[in-house]
Amino acid sequence: MRFANSKVVVTGACGVFGTWIAEAFAREGATLCLSDNRAADLAALAARLGPATLTHPTELTDAASIDALADLAAARWGSPDIVVNNAGVYPRGLMLDVDAAEWDRIMGVNVRAPFLMTRAMAKLMIARGVKGSIVMISSGAAHRMRNGSAPYCLSKTALERLAKGFALELAEYGIRVNTVEPGFAPGSKVNPLSDTYVAKMAAGIPLQRTSGPQDTPEAILFLCSPAASFVTGATLAVDGGNSIGTFEPGPLKSDDLRRAGR
Repeated sequence: MRFANSKVVVTGACGVFGTWIAEAFAREGATLCLSDNRAADLAALAARLGPATLTHPTELTDAASIDALADLAAARWGSPDIVVNNAGVYPRGLMLDVDAAEWDRIMGVNVRAPFLMTRAMAKLMIARGVKGSIVMISSGAAHRMRNGSAPYCLSKTALERLAKGFALELAEYGIRVNTVEPGFAPGSKVNPLSDTYVAKMAAGIPLQRTSGPQDTPEAILFLCSPAASFVTGATLAVDGGNSIGTFEPGPLKSDDLRRAGR
């Protein structure tokens, strides 16, 4: 198993991607510390993944709660080997309608919390000489502004710059920081999407499917493995080509192919 003896912290563990990520590391032998503010769902997931799984009902808008999660990791492990900053919120709405409290919530969960989490966990790694790996979960929205999702897009752009900043500062300690941009995966309970929106998004993915349970986790496992020991400050899109540009479904007509020289 690729991650036997590795200690891994995953935030937003009860979400779609969080669950897939936790399951992937568990299959590869890792010991997990799962963080989410949904205590009942967290307990159920931990029970399914094994008795060694730690849990913490973290409120990511509260710095003291993040410190408590770091204290738990320190007390039980000394330090994590891997941290996956997966938690995020994806609200929909025009910027003219976003009030200050909602703006602060979006930036608090999507940017401030990963900063505080990475800072706290990196200090534990440095103190114990752990050459660990930290992964930020971003989105193709970091590069493409979307009507009705501008605050989310802004938060993901900031997150990717945050990752690069930490990658520079932590390199001397052998701690690598990278970013993964997952593909579109509907089903979140925290950020529910209408069927119409889901269908519209799926139709524009060049590889013609939404993200599955193995896609993003496998990219994260690679970045956290020795195979990526010379990779830091990188961003890996695992989105079926969705971030390339505008895609119009449907095969090319024969005349189009002839004009292309085929």
